[in-house]
Amino acid sequence: MLKSSIKAIKRLLIVIFSICLIFLIIGFLFVSLSPQFGSNPSFEQKAEFEKLEHYSNGEFQNLIETNMDMDFGKAIKMLPEFFKNDPSRAPDFDIPIVKIDSVDLTLPNQGTRLIWFGHSAFLLQIDGKNILLDPMLGEVPAPHPMLGKKRFSKELPIEIEQLPSIDMILFSHDHYDHLDYGSVQKLMGKTEAYYVPLGLGSHLKAWGIHPEKIHEMDWWDELEVDGLKLAFAPSRHFSGRGLTNRFSTLWGSWVIHGKSDRIYFSGDGGYGPHFKDIGDRFGPFDFAMMECGQYNERWKEIHMMPEETAQAGLDIQAKVIMPIHWAAFSLPCILGLIQLNVF
Repeated sequence: MLKSSIKAIKRLLIVIFSICLIFLIIGFLFVSLSPQFGSNPSFEQKAEFEKLEHYSNGEFQNLIETNMDMDFGKAIKMLPEFFKNDPSRAPDFDIPIVKIDSVDLTLPNQGTRLIWFGHSAFLLQIDGKNILLDPMLGEVPAPHPMLGKKRFSKELPIEIEQLPSIDMILFSHDHYDHLDYGSVQKLMGKTEAYYVPLGLGSHLKAWGIHPEKIHEMDWWDELEVDGLKLAFAPSRHFSGRGLTNRFSTLWGSWVIHGKSDRIYFSGDGGYGPHFKDIGDRFGPFDFAMMECGQYNERWKEIHMMPEETAQAGLDIQAKVIMPIHWAAFSLPCILGLIQLNVF
């Protein structure tokens, strides 16, 4: 009787081990072969990054100390909260969508205009230019649909195929809810240029974007494109699309100066003195899109609390601010825990 019980336990352990091994192999193959994960900066790029003050030991650094680590015990306590069926995390009604006619986007002399796709995705029309900001226009902000929940709205104000030619796309960082593989693929044929943080171009190149179209920028870099002034400014955040490449590419915010309007796009990030520096260098701003969506006291160093968003708007000297990073997704919890250095 005892021997048969021991044999049964052994068989059960072998089955459990085999199942775990299969899942590990599948996971490894998925991470290795799926294009969603992009690519890492080259050895030559990393050697250049090492010359920067905000890069050390193979990683980009925030300007001020930013603690992102969460010990395993706290993570285990949080798991039930992440997985519980909380109706407040998603709207219980269809979000109204204002549809945009593609012809309307091509009419001349309309001044500066912004079309919001939810979360942090915008089409900015300024000085005759069509600019996309963090165009995550897909359904799920994750490397696979099974790893996240679908967009709240059933449709977009306008589908990618109906968008006019895009003069430039600006990306703030490489997280899935901002840099989306599927959207990049669909936009590839109609986009002239990409302006991105240092290192992020490695993802775009891996996805088939011609290197000549990609312009990587460091914090405080400025340039002029056909009379439009762009500057890439700091934020207090992080990067990474996989299990081992956190901090491998830079993150930040964008300053866009047109002939008559000054626009600021914060990207993601916690509150810090960099906002006042941005305001002193590039303000005042006529309109600012300020991160205010996924806040929680547990990770307030990398995502602003609402009152901090308001203060940041004052710091950058914005006449009007718009809270962004909401109204589209409930972000995947497991990916978030991985990115917070839990696993």
